[in-house]
Amino acid sequence: MKTLEIKGFVDLSLVDWEGKVSAVVFLPNCNFRCPNCYNVQLVLHPEKMQTIPFEEILQYLKNSQGWIDAVAITGGEPTLHEDLPELCRKIKDLGFKVKLDTNGTNPDMIEMLIKQGLVDYIALDVKAPVTVEKYAKATGVNAEDFLGRVEKTIEILLKGEVGYEFRTTLVPTIHEPKDIAQLCQRIKGCKKYLLQNFKTNVEIINPKLKTQKPFTQEQMQLFRVAASKIIPNTFLRE
Repeated sequence: MKTLEIKGFVDLSLVDWEGKVSAVVFLPNCNFRCPNCYNVQLVLHPEKMQTIPFEEILQYLKNSQGWIDAVAITGGEPTLHEDLPELCRKIKDLGFKVKLDTNGTNPDMIEMLIKQGLVDYIALDVKAPVTVEKYAKATGVNAEDFLGRVEKTIEILLKGEVGYEFRTTLVPTIHEPKDIAQLCQRIKGCKKYLLQNFKTNVEIINPKLKTQKPFTQEQMQLFRVAASKIIPNTFLRE
């Protein structure tokens, strides 16, 4: 894996994959600039972050066999890295399950990982209703360049050939309940949909958003109700 640089590692997580004890690997770079993103260094300045030798992570995983179930691969956007399949394969060879977090812009990579049995669970961040205007606002980039690829990834996951969830981070100035209802029509039939509130107590890509208050619990419930009318398995994530 000559080109793959790991920029972060969490040795134990109980929240990245429900029901599993996981380690978490963070890969750099992203093709989105979501204004609410809090992985700022990972997205904008990964070169300033220390690279963690994969051999160190590999040794930790070998020593953790039997009490860690899985490894979650996140970012940034992991599917930007051509060595991702090799990373997944090395983890799988140790007997761990693999979860992938993705924005869905590389459906060919995702389809290949599924067909080769290199990933066991995929969490797809669906940023907004799947329209050019809404997605551009939610991602900070020109949505015309990638929206079709996101839709292809949605279709791949809805086939149910691998475990998956869809999730959306709700941001004031970007989302309102009718947006989530519209989004849910596009992912109707999905097995699990998670809604989460955006954070203001961390550095984010667009600091102007820090003046916005996160949604209240009552507002979050309104979003959940709107979504659950279309997708019964809708949950709020803390």
